[in-house]
Amino acid sequence: MEINKIQHSKLDKVDPNNSAFGVNISDHMLICVFKDGKWGEPVIMPYGGMNYSPALMAIHYGQAIFEGMKAYKDSNDNVFLFRPEKNFERFNKSAERLAMPKITKEIFLDGLLSLIDLDRNWVPTKEGNSLYIRPTMFASEEMFSARISNEYTFAIMTSPANSYYDKPLKIKIEDYYTRAVDGGVGFTKCAGNYGASFYPTKLANEAGYDQVIWTDSKEHLYFEESGTMNVMVRIGDVLYTPPTSNTILSGITRDSLVTIAKHNKIEVKEERISVDDIFNAYKSGNLKEIFGCGTAVVINRYSHVAYRDFIMELPELDEKNSFAIFLKKQLVDLQTNKSEDPFGWRYKVEKKL
Repeated sequence: MEINKIQHSKLDKVDPNNSAFGVNISDHMLICVFKDGKWGEPVIMPYGGMNYSPALMAIHYGQAIFEGMKAYKDSNDNVFLFRPEKNFERFNKSAERLAMPKITKEIFLDGLLSLIDLDRNWVPTKEGNSLYIRPTMFASEEMFSARISNEYTFAIMTSPANSYYDKPLKIKIEDYYTRAVDGGVGFTKCAGNYGASFYPTKLANEAGYDQVIWTDSKEHLYFEESGTMNVMVRIGDVLYTPPTSNTILSGITRDSLVTIAKHNKIEVKEERISVDDIFNAYKSGNLKEIFGCGTAVVINRYSHVAYRDFIMELPELDEKNSFAIFLKKQLVDLQTNKSEDPFGWRYKVEKKL
């Protein structure tokens, strides 16, 4: 792998411990090009613009996918990744559905380790902060023809980040617009999924809500996802989350929280959650918590959940009584090497460069 180091780091102008989410891009990026039916050699180079025209096929026909990951630093300055092989697997699932070439394990994982090792000084040390990692692939052939591209660019970029949200959110249950349909691309991390969600979210914002809970496309009666996150609901002392499907992303944070909850003897049910179930639980006083979970946010609790003209105000549980607070701490402590890792999820980035 070719590595071209930057002459002068931007760290003298950026404080990784006080950097808004996704704003400051780290010194280096990894680039690899697919052409003539095969992947070339990956190159790590200084982060910067690349020479593409407006005829780029990704712009016109939407072949673009990405992943979201994080790197963490412990008190001894060690750097860790969290379940990177799961992101690799999901990335290739997205690529297959979008008729894009699969990336090799050597390019994705070995390249990722080299990039994080090189930019390890960008990993924040402040509690709650992390280095966000964005692998992406897009059609980079320049052509107007509506067909599968013959050329692709794979890239990995990183950015130090504070916590994504810092307060409980007000959420609206969406009963008209749809995030995903059966047979579509809802289970992938393709760019179009996110672009299509912005307008309904904008309408919710204008109505005074922070995000939406997406419901099924057929009847709008069942929870699917929440904004860009998976969703979890606590009724009594049971934690519910919709099962992953071809309309629901297989969230790595979601899977990790389910595993940690079961490990701590919390009953978890992966089954469909209906809006009626939520109303009945709220009216009976058994609806304790609703929260979203994902790489960027880890967990974000909801204070209010609205359905049409009815607003449910959720109780403010303290750290002794909240599943959300407990599970978030368990997960973050594991990710940042503050606790034992009984699942083998933590992956140390060895210092080689």
